[in-house]
Amino acid sequence: MRRPLLVGIVNITADSFSDGGRFLDPAAAIAHARHLAAEGADIVELGAASSNVAAGSVSPEEEIGRLDPVLAGLADSGTKLAVDTYSPQTQRFALSRRVACLNDIRGFPDPTLYPALVAASCLLVVMHAAGGIGRAEPLDLEPGEVWRRIAAFFAERIERLEWAGIARERLILDPGMGLFLSRRPEASLDVLARTGRLKELFGLPVMISVSRKSFLGAITGRQSPGERGAATLAAELFAASHGADYIRTHDPAALRDALTITAALSAATADHDR
Repeated sequence: MRRPLLVGIVNITADSFSDGGRFLDPAAAIAHARHLAAEGADIVELGAASSNVAAGSVSPEEEIGRLDPVLAGLADSGTKLAVDTYSPQTQRFALSRRVACLNDIRGFPDPTLYPALVAASCLLVVMHAAGGIGRAEPLDLEPGEVWRRIAAFFAERIERLEWAGIARERLILDPGMGLFLSRRPEASLDVLARTGRLKELFGLPVMISVSRKSFLGAITGRQSPGERGAATLAAELFAASHGADYIRTHDPAALRDALTITAALSAATADHDR
Protein backbone atom coordinates (compact mmCIF):
# COMPACT_ATOMS: atom_id res chain seq x y z
CA MET A 1 0.00 0.00 0.00
CA ARG A 2 1.50 3.31 -1.10
CA ARG A 3 1.41 5.88 1.67
CA PRO A 4 -0.98 8.75 0.93
CA LEU A 5 0.04 12.32 1.65
CA LEU A 6 -1.57 13.64 4.83
CA VAL A 7 -3.32 17.00 4.85
CA GLY A 8 -3.72 18.45 8.34
CA ILE A 9 -6.74 20.68 8.98
CA VAL A 10 -6.55 24.07 10.72
CA ASN A 11 -9.95 25.75 11.10
CA ILE A 12 -9.48 29.48 11.69
CA THR A 13 -13.19 29.78 12.36
CA ALA A 14 -15.74 30.41 15.07
CA ASP A 15 -18.19 27.69 14.06
CA SER A 16 -16.55 24.67 12.40
CA PHE A 17 -18.41 21.52 13.36
CA SER A 18 -15.45 19.82 15.06
CA ASP A 19 -13.34 22.53 16.69
CA GLY A 20 -14.90 25.92 15.96
CA GLY A 21 -13.29 28.75 17.93
CA ARG A 22 -10.22 26.84 19.12
CA PHE A 23 -7.89 28.32 16.51
CA LEU A 24 -9.55 31.62 15.66
CA ASP A 25 -6.70 33.48 17.36
CA PRO A 26 -3.78 33.74 14.89
CA ALA A 27 -1.22 32.61 17.46
CA ALA A 28 -3.28 29.51 18.26
CA ALA A 29 -3.72 28.72 14.55
CA ILE A 30 0.00 29.11 13.86
CA ALA A 31 0.91 26.90 16.80
CA HIS A 32 -1.58 24.24 15.73
CA ALA A 33 -0.33 24.29 12.15
CA ARG A 34 3.24 23.76 13.35
CA HIS A 35 2.03 20.96 15.63
CA LEU A 36 0.25 19.18 12.76
CA ALA A 37 3.36 19.40 10.61
CA ALA A 38 5.46 17.97 13.42
CA GLU A 39 2.91 15.18 13.86
CA GLY A 40 3.22 14.06 10.24
CA ALA A 41 1.11 16.33 8.04
CA ASP A 42 2.71 16.69 4.61
CA ILE A 43 0.47 19.69 3.86
CA VAL A 44 -1.30 21.98 6.32
CA GLU A 45 -4.62 23.34 5.10
CA LEU A 46 -5.97 26.63 6.47
CA GLY A 47 -9.69 27.35 6.29
CA ALA A 48 -11.18 30.64 7.50
CA ALA A 49 -14.87 30.15 6.65
CA SER A 50 -16.79 27.14 7.90
CA SER A 51 -18.85 24.97 5.55
CA ASN A 52 -20.85 23.62 8.49
CA VAL A 53 -24.60 23.51 7.81
CA ALA A 54 -25.29 25.83 10.74
CA ALA A 55 -22.31 28.16 10.23
CA GLY A 56 -22.72 31.87 9.71
CA SER A 57 -21.56 33.63 6.57
CA VAL A 58 -18.07 35.14 6.45
CA SER A 59 -17.19 37.93 4.01
CA PRO A 60 -14.08 37.57 1.84
CA GLU A 61 -12.56 40.53 3.67
CA GLU A 62 -12.99 38.78 7.03
CA GLU A 63 -11.74 35.49 5.59
CA ILE A 64 -8.60 37.20 4.27
CA GLY A 65 -8.16 39.02 7.58
CA ARG A 66 -8.11 35.66 9.38
CA LEU A 67 -5.74 34.02 6.90
CA ASP A 68 -3.25 36.85 6.46
CA PRO A 69 -1.46 36.73 9.85
CA VAL A 70 -1.44 32.93 9.90
CA LEU A 71 0.11 32.65 6.43
CA ALA A 72 2.65 35.31 7.42
CA GLY A 73 3.45 33.48 10.65
CA LEU A 74 4.06 30.22 8.78
CA ALA A 75 5.99 31.69 5.85
CA ASP A 76 9.33 30.48 7.24
CA SER A 77 8.06 27.14 8.55
CA GLY A 78 9.07 25.08 5.53
CA THR A 79 5.61 23.51 5.58
CA LYS A 80 3.55 23.22 2.41
CA LEU A 81 0.42 25.29 2.94
CA ALA A 82 -3.03 24.97 1.41
CA VAL A 83 -6.02 27.29 1.66
CA ASP A 84 -9.59 26.00 1.70
CA THR A 85 -11.98 28.61 0.29
CA TYR A 86 -14.67 28.97 -2.36
CA SER A 87 -14.45 32.77 -2.50
CA PRO A 88 -12.72 33.96 -5.71
CA GLN A 89 -11.47 37.05 -3.86
CA THR A 90 -9.90 34.91 -1.14
CA GLN A 91 -8.53 32.52 -3.74
CA ARG A 92 -6.77 35.41 -5.50
CA PHE A 93 -5.30 36.46 -2.16
CA ALA A 94 -4.06 32.92 -1.51
CA LEU A 95 -2.50 32.77 -4.97
CA SER A 96 -0.66 36.00 -4.23
CA ARG A 97 0.84 34.27 -1.20
CA ARG A 98 1.99 31.38 -3.42
CA VAL A 99 0.29 28.62 -1.45
CA ALA A 100 1.05 25.06 -2.49
CA CYS A 101 -2.59 24.11 -2.91
CA LEU A 102 -6.07 25.62 -3.23
CA ASN A 103 -9.13 23.62 -2.14
CA ASP A 104 -12.54 24.73 -3.44
CA ILE A 105 -15.59 22.88 -2.15
CA ARG A 106 -17.53 24.13 -5.19
CA GLY A 107 -14.87 22.83 -7.58
CA PHE A 108 -13.75 26.16 -9.11
CA PRO A 109 -16.96 27.11 -10.94
CA ASP A 110 -16.03 30.77 -11.63
CA PRO A 111 -14.47 31.22 -15.11
CA THR A 112 -13.28 34.74 -14.26
CA LEU A 113 -10.76 33.12 -11.90
CA TYR A 114 -9.35 30.76 -14.53
CA PRO A 115 -6.68 33.13 -15.94
CA ALA A 116 -5.25 33.55 -12.42
CA LEU A 117 -5.31 29.79 -11.92
CA VAL A 118 -3.55 29.25 -15.24
CA ALA A 119 -0.83 31.71 -14.25
CA ALA A 120 -0.28 29.95 -10.91
CA SER A 121 1.45 26.63 -10.30
CA CYS A 122 -0.32 25.36 -7.16
CA LEU A 123 -2.30 22.15 -6.95
CA LEU A 124 -6.08 22.48 -7.16
CA VAL A 125 -8.44 20.29 -5.14
CA VAL A 126 -11.64 20.10 -7.17
CA MET A 127 -14.32 19.04 -4.72
CA HIS A 128 -17.80 17.77 -5.47
CA ALA A 129 -20.69 18.83 -3.24
CA ALA A 130 -24.23 17.76 -4.02
CA GLY A 131 -25.68 21.16 -3.14
CA GLY A 132 -22.95 23.22 -4.77
CA ILE A 133 -23.72 26.21 -2.54
CA GLY A 134 -20.47 26.57 -0.60
CA ARG A 135 -21.50 24.61 2.47
CA ALA A 136 -22.84 21.19 3.34
CA GLU A 137 -26.48 20.69 2.44
CA PRO A 138 -28.32 17.65 3.85
CA LEU A 139 -30.06 16.41 0.70
CA ASP A 140 -31.85 13.05 0.78
CA LEU A 141 -30.13 11.24 -2.08
CA GLU A 142 -29.70 7.51 -2.50
CA PRO A 143 -26.17 6.17 -3.15
CA GLY A 144 -26.63 5.44 -6.85
CA GLU A 145 -27.81 8.97 -7.54
CA VAL A 146 -24.89 10.42 -5.57
CA TRP A 147 -22.39 8.41 -7.61
CA ARG A 148 -23.99 9.46 -10.91
CA ARG A 149 -23.78 13.10 -9.85
CA ILE A 150 -20.13 12.75 -8.87
CA ALA A 151 -19.16 11.16 -12.19
CA ALA A 152 -21.05 13.79 -14.20
CA PHE A 153 -19.66 16.66 -12.12
CA PHE A 154 -16.03 15.68 -12.53
CA ALA A 155 -16.40 14.94 -16.25
CA GLU A 156 -17.81 18.42 -16.82
CA ARG A 157 -15.52 20.33 -14.45
CA ILE A 158 -12.26 18.70 -15.57
CA GLU A 159 -13.14 19.48 -19.19
CA ARG A 160 -13.84 23.13 -18.35
CA LEU A 161 -10.63 23.58 -16.39
CA GLU A 162 -8.50 21.92 -19.06
CA TRP A 163 -10.17 23.96 -21.81
CA ALA A 164 -9.25 27.10 -19.84
CA GLY A 165 -5.60 26.03 -19.98
CA ILE A 166 -5.13 24.56 -16.50
CA ALA A 167 -2.77 21.60 -16.65
CA ARG A 168 -4.50 18.33 -15.84
CA GLU A 169 -1.62 17.19 -13.63
CA ARG A 170 -2.41 20.01 -11.18
CA LEU A 171 -5.87 18.61 -10.40
CA ILE A 172 -6.85 16.52 -7.37
CA LEU A 173 -10.39 15.15 -7.08
CA ASP A 174 -12.35 15.15 -3.81
CA PRO A 175 -15.75 13.42 -4.11
CA GLY A 176 -17.02 14.93 -0.83
CA MET A 177 -18.28 13.01 2.20
CA GLY A 178 -21.00 13.22 4.82
CA LEU A 179 -23.57 15.96 4.31
CA PHE A 180 -21.77 17.16 1.20
CA LEU A 181 -23.24 14.04 -0.42
CA SER A 182 -26.47 13.08 1.33
CA ARG A 183 -28.06 12.83 4.74
CA ARG A 184 -27.93 9.03 4.21
CA PRO A 185 -24.71 7.53 5.67
CA GLU A 186 -24.77 4.71 3.12
CA ALA A 187 -24.08 7.27 0.38
CA SER A 188 -20.72 8.13 1.96
CA LEU A 189 -19.90 4.47 2.45
CA ASP A 190 -20.67 3.78 -1.20
CA VAL A 191 -18.46 6.60 -2.44
CA LEU A 192 -15.65 5.63 -0.09
CA ALA A 193 -15.84 2.06 -1.40
CA ARG A 194 -15.47 3.42 -4.95
CA THR A 195 -12.26 5.36 -4.30
CA GLY A 196 -10.32 3.14 -6.68
CA ARG A 197 -13.05 3.36 -9.31
CA LEU A 198 -12.95 7.17 -9.19
CA LYS A 199 -9.21 7.08 -9.89
CA GLU A 200 -9.77 4.68 -12.78
CA LEU A 201 -12.49 6.84 -14.33
CA PHE A 202 -10.46 10.03 -14.50
CA GLY A 203 -6.83 9.01 -14.05
CA LEU A 204 -6.28 11.70 -11.43
CA PRO A 205 -5.22 11.62 -7.77
CA VAL A 206 -8.03 11.50 -5.22
CA MET A 207 -8.33 13.19 -1.84
CA ILE A 208 -10.56 11.65 0.82
CA SER A 209 -11.85 13.69 3.76
CA VAL A 210 -13.80 11.58 6.25
CA SER A 211 -12.36 13.02 9.45
CA ARG A 212 -15.03 13.24 12.19
CA LYS A 213 -17.81 13.40 9.58
CA SER A 214 -21.49 13.06 10.48
CA PHE A 215 -21.96 9.74 8.64
CA LEU A 216 -19.46 8.12 11.02
CA GLY A 217 -21.51 9.35 13.95
CA ALA A 218 -24.72 8.07 12.38
CA ILE A 219 -23.22 4.58 12.02
CA THR A 220 -21.46 4.34 15.38
CA GLY A 221 -23.86 6.39 17.48
CA ARG A 222 -21.05 8.79 18.44
CA GLN A 223 -22.81 12.13 18.23
CA SER A 224 -19.89 14.32 19.30
CA PRO A 225 -17.29 14.87 16.56
CA GLY A 226 -14.56 14.54 19.16
CA GLU A 227 -15.67 10.97 19.90
CA ARG A 228 -15.27 9.81 16.30
CA GLY A 229 -11.51 9.30 16.32
CA ALA A 230 -11.57 5.50 16.06
CA ALA A 231 -14.24 5.54 13.36
CA THR A 232 -12.29 8.19 11.47
CA LEU A 233 -9.10 6.14 11.58
CA ALA A 234 -10.86 3.01 10.32
CA ALA A 235 -12.35 4.90 7.38
CA GLU A 236 -9.03 6.61 6.60
CA LEU A 237 -7.14 3.31 6.57
CA PHE A 238 -9.78 1.88 4.24
CA ALA A 239 -9.31 4.86 1.91
CA ALA A 240 -5.54 4.45 1.98
CA SER A 241 -5.81 0.74 1.18
CA HIS A 242 -8.06 1.55 -1.79
CA GLY A 243 -5.73 4.04 -3.41
CA ALA A 244 -6.42 7.46 -1.89
CA ASP A 245 -3.52 9.75 -2.76
CA TYR A 246 -4.30 12.40 -0.15
CA ILE A 247 -6.17 12.07 3.14
CA ARG A 248 -7.41 15.24 4.80
CA THR A 249 -7.49 14.76 8.55
CA HIS A 250 -7.69 16.45 11.95
CA ASP A 251 -5.27 13.89 13.45
CA PRO A 252 -2.30 13.16 11.20
CA ALA A 253 -0.33 11.60 14.07
CA ALA A 254 -2.83 8.77 14.56
CA LEU A 255 -3.07 8.13 10.84
CA ARG A 256 0.71 8.27 10.34
CA ASP A 257 1.23 5.71 13.11
CA ALA A 258 -1.52 3.45 11.79
CA LEU A 259 -0.05 3.57 8.28
CA THR A 260 3.42 2.83 9.66
CA ILE A 261 2.17 -0.26 11.51
CA THR A 262 0.17 -1.39 8.48
CA ALA A 263 3.30 -1.16 6.33
CA ALA A 264 5.38 -3.04 8.91
CA LEU A 265 2.80 -5.82 9.10
CA SER A 266 2.64 -6.06 5.31
CA ALA A 267 6.42 -6.39 5.17
CA ALA A 268 6.40 -9.08 7.86
CA THR A 269 3.69 -10.98 6.01
CA ALA A 270 5.67 -10.80 2.77
CA ASP A 271 8.76 -12.18 4.57
CA HIS A 272 6.77 -15.17 5.80
CA ASP A 273 5.34 -15.81 2.34
CA ARG A 274 8.76 -16.00 0.71
